[in-house]
Amino acid sequence: IPILLQGHTRPLTQVKFNADGDLLMTAAKDKVASLWYSHNGERVGTFTGHQGSVWSIDSNKSSTLVVTGSADNTARLWHAETGRMLHTWEFPTAVKRVEFSHDDRYVLMVTEERMGHKCAIYVFAIDSSTPEQSAEPVAVIWPSPVKATVAAWGYLDKYIVAGHDDGSLTLYDWRYEKDVAHTPAHSETITDLQMWKDGSYFITSSKDKTARLFETRTLNPLKLYKADTGINTAAMTPTQDLVILGGGQAASEVTTTSSRQGKFESRFYHKVFEDEVGRSKGHFGPINTIAVIPDGRGFASGSEDGYVRLHHFDPDYFAFKYDY
Repeated sequence: IPILLQGHTRPLTQVKFNADGDLLMTAAKDKVASLWYSHNGERVGTFTGHQGSVWSIDSNKSSTLVVTGSADNTARLWHAETGRMLHTWEFPTAVKRVEFSHDDRYVLMVTEERMGHKCAIYVFAIDSSTPEQSAEPVAVIWPSPVKATVAAWGYLDKYIVAGHDDGSLTLYDWRYEKDVAHTPAHSETITDLQMWKDGSYFITSSKDKTARLFETRTLNPLKLYKADTGINTAAMTPTQDLVILGGGQAASEVTTTSSRQGKFESRFYHKVFEDEVGRSKGHFGPINTIAVIPDGRGFASGSEDGYVRLHHFDPDYFAFKYDY
């Protein structure tokens, strides 16, 4: 039975576990980011200070620092344990995605395209020994021809992969601010991009009702997972060779109301064979974000309904053998 985390009053935008898997970070449109214990769903505290929706959240490996990106045109660095705000970076537009590099020395930030300001991917150096951070980015990438919606660090932090509004993917050698590879990955906007733990391949989700697996270095497509609705988020499980997709038709897009209350499911697919193998329902709105505990013990899903559902897998799940 999942644990229901009722800490947000508006739709969830991102859920993420720390490296150890004992903490869950959640960001939502209610301007608050929250920190929870993952084993029992108890709230540790909140990061308050943003003046707009919090779009994205991440922590460093040692779980001492948390970074958030918001619609108030700032990204902020927080002390994880106390919730104290350490630093604020200001931008001309909203910050849609933030992520620490694998070695925690950098943070990438993807900004929105708005009011004549182009979308950019900024890379800032992080000095964990002091609250004061540099306001000057070490690199700025200008995605073209269309804006980036998501981005993630590749293996050894050598590359940054970005997913675009038109469904394409670009691989950037960020130190030289140049693109190394570009591929049309999806037919509609890319909604999520999550790396495998070593950064060698990643999964994307899209409004085109599919999720795909790509190799990082070449952007070669490896796998395709098909659904019957737009996919907002896709995650991979480290132990059972599964991928978990989340999505659903938003209430604003539904023409006839059916009795589908609480039927917004997390869908499980076999990572290698691409077949759907199960579903987990319970949300009362589209699932916007899914994250898997790093050791594979469970996962969390955050929805348009304002709830986070924290699932711990039962023994049946670990005994599951795909019959091929």
